[in-house]
Amino acid sequence: MGLAVSLCGCQGYSNSWLHRDDVSTVYVEMMETSSFRRGHEFVLTDAICKRIEAQTPYKIVSDRDVADTILSGRMDIGTGVLATERWEGRPLEYETSIAVTVTWKNLKTGQILVDREMVFGSASYSSQLGQSFDYSIGLAVNNAAQKVVELMEKPW
Repeated sequence: MGLAVSLCGCQGYSNSWLHRDDVSTVYVEMMETSSFRRGHEFVLTDAICKRIEAQTPYKIVSDRDVADTILSGRMDIGTGVLATERWEGRPLEYETSIAVTVTWKNLKTGQILVDREMVFGSASYSSQLGQSFDYSIGLAVNNAAQKVVELMEKPW
């Protein structure tokens, strides 16, 4: 019985770091956008930088020439109606969604670490609850920033 437990207990487990050992610094370019709602690309770029600093061993640098890697991307913002009022058809709840396409390149080797991967973030809001588009875009941006940082983990 003891042998059976020891044979199936730790298969596939590793306690190595989830992030790359050959990268220590990241330069994050300002995210591009084609949206008519301006300013959110700054918020997304800032959220990504803060999450990289807080959740990875990488350091953000402001000079591209001293960075090991560069992270760039493009964001698109969309809105839609989730629920309408039954009799008059007025919107009750909206959804804000963000699609972010990310590329991460190692500047020392030229290797593409993440090649145009797409992540999404979304949040809903209701004006009847005192919420606004700005409220939901903040949540959606943070959701997308978290997923961008998860892309920076080593493949399993």
